[in-house]
Amino acid sequence: MEDKSKEVKPAKKCCGCGFGPFLVGLVLALVIGWSVIPAIKLEEKKQPIQFNHVVHIENAGMACEECHFIREDGSFNGLPNTASCAACHEEAVSESAEEKRFIDEYVKKGREIRNEWLVYQKQPDNVFFSHAVHSLERCANCHTEFETTQQFCNICHLDVASTTTPPVYKENRISTYSVNTMKMPECEACHANPGHYGTTNASNACFVCHK
Repeated sequence: MEDKSKEVKPAKKCCGCGFGPFLVGLVLALVIGWSVIPAIKLEEKKQPIQFNHVVHIENAGMACEECHFIREDGSFNGLPNTASCAACHEEAVSESAEEKRFIDEYVKKGREIRNEWLVYQKQPDNVFFSHAVHSLERCANCHTEFETTQQFCNICHLDVASTTTPPVYKENRISTYSVNTMKMPECEACHANPGHYGTTNASNACFVCHK
């Protein structure tokens, strides 16, 4: 007669044995998805000249509007050209190596600096944006918290007025646009605000911004 007491019983399956590898895989996927892939996708670039805003604003007493202003036709001059900079920097006025390099490589050679400047907020070609409409004069009627144009501009733009060197430009390798380029939700924060209707005539219709 067969002795059944010596039969080997099958091991019980552990319900939690697969949870450990799953958790490790999930953590690795999150690290790769949130840290590794974005870092690979972005390329860091430097501006052609390490422009010092502090020297020009605090030391020289210049206003932002001297270089960044709205023209008579309503278009916006965001970047000064070499000629406008040469009005003060045809010859060196400081011991700065960057100023000397700018004079030697741009002013003396007639090379246009704004053709090489990396724009942090450059919008896609299908986006229309008017600085003349989005102005402190229009918005300050209700938004009294903005005392200066600089404060108002910093809603959308990087605060470069207090920098001695330009922020690092980070470009998306796929889209070729700056990581600081405004996205639609940021625009809709104002355009989709019901409190603006009838006051600013802001519309959330697609054709207002996309041409």
